[in-house]
Amino acid sequence: MAKVVSMNEALAQVKDGMTIMVGGFLSAGAPNEILHAIAESGVKDLTVICNDGGMPQREHSLAEMIHNGQVAHLWATHIGMNPEVGQKMNDGSMKVTLVPQGSMAEKIRAGGYGLGGILTPTGLATPVGEGAEDVGGTKKEVITIDGKEFLLERPLRADLALIYGSTADKYGNVKIHGDARNFNTVMAAAADTVICQADEIIDMMDPDEVLIPGVLVDYIVDGGNK
Repeated sequence: MAKVVSMNEALAQVKDGMTIMVGGFLSAGAPNEILHAIAESGVKDLTVICNDGGMPQREHSLAEMIHNGQVAHLWATHIGMNPEVGQKMNDGSMKVTLVPQGSMAEKIRAGGYGLGGILTPTGLATPVGEGAEDVGGTKKEVITIDGKEFLLERPLRADLALIYGSTADKYGNVKIHGDARNFNTVMAAAADTVICQADEIIDMMDPDEVLIPGVLVDYIVDGGNK
């Protein structure tokens, strides 16, 4: 299957009501050109799983979709860079589920690797602890092991993951430089369909440089090094 596609072909995979994972850590490693295209497409009622709520001062970011009202539910670890997220959360126009950053990464990893969940002490006796809402409307549980209490964090999966790559080849293999790796690597395994925005597209990648294998990536789009 040809994995290098146009932006319009990639957008055809995005449907109303989907759950979408979005890679990146603020501006580092975010597939911003895909997000901008979705913002202009009018797709709506999305559940988005992302480290943050985007940066409104950037022309292209998740903040565009949030401003447009396309995101019905946001799972995030940090929303302070986008005041509109807090406003929408408080006025009830967008549901926001906050998760500690490390727990978010592990929930996604568990979803990708078929685990039933992960146990962590992070969040105990806090608003994100026992009784807080979790995946599918379930409530977080405390489990005691060897006399120690842990929160059960259930796995996260998505219909679609939008990730970023510094370089990708036509077979879908992806290389990512430095801190742009962040959530992109775990999200690639935790979604039914994966679209990668790449700064550079080449014919074939040196196997030693592959960070995300092509078997996990369905489509590659040219990000234009933006």
